[in-house]
Amino acid sequence: MRARTSPLAAGRRHSVARWRDGTVVAAGAETADECRVELWKDVIAVAAGNVHTANNTGRSHTVGLRSDGTLLASGWNGDGQCDVAAWGEVVAVAAGWRRTLGVLTDGTVLAAGRTSEGACDVQRWREVVAVSCGDWHSVGVRSDGTAVAAGNSRRGQCSVGGWRDLRDIAAGYLHTVGLQADGRAIATGDRTTGACDVDQWEDVVALSAGSYHTVGITAFGLVLAAGDNSFGQCEVSAWRDIVAVSAGSAHTLGLRADGTVLSTGNNADGQCDVDTWSEVQASQPPFAPASGDQPGPDRQPRVANP
Repeated sequence: MRARTSPLAAGRRHSVARWRDGTVVAAGAETADECRVELWKDVIAVAAGNVHTANNTGRSHTVGLRSDGTLLASGWNGDGQCDVAAWGEVVAVAAGWRRTLGVLTDGTVLAAGRTSEGACDVQRWREVVAVSCGDWHSVGVRSDGTAVAAGNSRRGQCSVGGWRDLRDIAAGYLHTVGLQADGRAIATGDRTTGACDVDQWEDVVALSAGSYHTVGITAFGLVLAAGDNSFGQCEVSAWRDIVAVSAGSAHTLGLRADGTVLSTGNNADGQCDVDTWSEVQASQPPFAPASGDQPGPDRQPRVANP
């Protein structure tokens, strides 16, 4: 299992993407310099700090993984979440509220940022191939398909000890979703928003968790969504040919096979102004086109909040 990387990232108030030439583009709020990525080069994956939408949230940071295994970071650094310049041999990266995680070539994980809730307590993790950051918790997938978690679990968002056969994982505000090898999704945590209502999803090849919603890509390039739709962040049923998705606090991004990017949801800070992006390339295509490129009549995707 290879470490998971992403060419697309959605945060609380901004969006970022990696161009085909290794440079990075950003849209949205610049109050904390989270969009200051114009000089970045040789980037193979990006991550955006995310936090649930509230009156007292908004500042964020952006991280870029370069081809030589080093990291770039810009934006809010109140807890040292951008102090990653000395890291090396990184193969996957994730950014959350006030923290950054990096998976190393040996399967161990580094953390920088806020330690109060225990979400940076990842020093003992081993054989990790993918990581994700929620607001107050961090999760990862090991090479054997099991999961690890650290941080606040007051809603059960860290209750992943029994998960098996995983190939991806994503952390939201108070929930966690996992993608199993058979293409089915599982979830734990706060179920009041509907973000955990993924039990009926099938043929999923990638997923992402926002604050109160979850999105997934099927093997046919369609997108599924569940959870809060107050800003239209789950209105993705018409999207086609999608190869990567990223869920921000209240908006969703989708990368099409032709390199263009779709968006829906909260655009109060211009985080959905991505219509001109056209040279974004998936770091690792999540699926090979299925036979016929369309689901059969007995395999229609189930989409929540159409």
